[in-house]
Amino acid sequence: MDPHLLRTYVTVARLASFSEAARKLGYTQSAVSQHIAALEQDLGAPLLTRRPVAPTPAGERLLDHAGPLLLRLEAARADVVRMAAAPAPGLTLAATPTALGPAVLAALPAAGVTLRVLARDDIPAAVATGAADLGLLDGLAAPSDPLRVPDVAPLTTHGVGEESVAVLLPAGHPLAGRPGLRLADLADARWLDAPDAALPLAQLRAATGGGAFRPVLRYEGSDVRTLTSLTATGHGLTLLPRRTATDIPGTVAVPVTAPRLVHRVELVYGGTPAGAAADLVATLLDGAQGAGEA
Repeated sequence: MDPHLLRTYVTVARLASFSEAARKLGYTQSAVSQHIAALEQDLGAPLLTRRPVAPTPAGERLLDHAGPLLLRLEAARADVVRMAAAPAPGLTLAATPTALGPAVLAALPAAGVTLRVLARDDIPAAVATGAADLGLLDGLAAPSDPLRVPDVAPLTTHGVGEESVAVLLPAGHPLAGRPGLRLADLADARWLDAPDAALPLAQLRAATGGGAFRPVLRYEGSDVRTLTSLTATGHGLTLLPRRTATDIPGTVAVPVTAPRLVHRVELVYGGTPAGAAADLVATLLDGAQGAGEA
């Protein structure tokens, strides 16, 4: 399939409009219609209904494939450009908010850094396509176990930090005085769903074999201070790295004692880093090795 036709199809399907897709892509509406017709002829199946504009069942199936295919093409281009081009000045680092611990922040260069706080699922794609030089992912894992990174392109990952996790509760919560908590005992508690600011509830379910962990409030932001304020005012519990959960006014951080889990941070990059990116990689890997030996 011609990737230009595929990109046009994805744009039309997402915008549900031939004219809007034409404006976004810089084509005439007639050219967009020709692209869709050519793709339908190539595949031998109608992909879109016209009034309203919506994917057919075959078109829905193609959309499932189209995103990863187009991303892989962008990643391939970025990978070749990285090899052929001189290192760009400065450094762009994509990270989740809870991956930015003191060791990472202290290792950043004094100037020339662009820090992008992104959703976990967006970081591998940002690194693969060259939107970021390096990425920092975090999540729950058994000690020394790697995180699962989406297969968007050939990427290198290294663990650069592990620490214990804690449940953040309001100071007056009945369990606030406990020395430790089992996650399985909290499956039916009131939880905050904050996938971009806390450790995701899906990871809690996976760690406990599928407990409920039903959210009572969803926070679609990345500001950890807002998240902890929601817990302090009684809107729900959240799971955080113990460092992040400590000494927050109006809350108590109780360590998780079972299952045995850690908050793991992994460095992600494509190709061979150069310039400031290479320096930061070396610093973080040296720090991780030193912590492991200690």
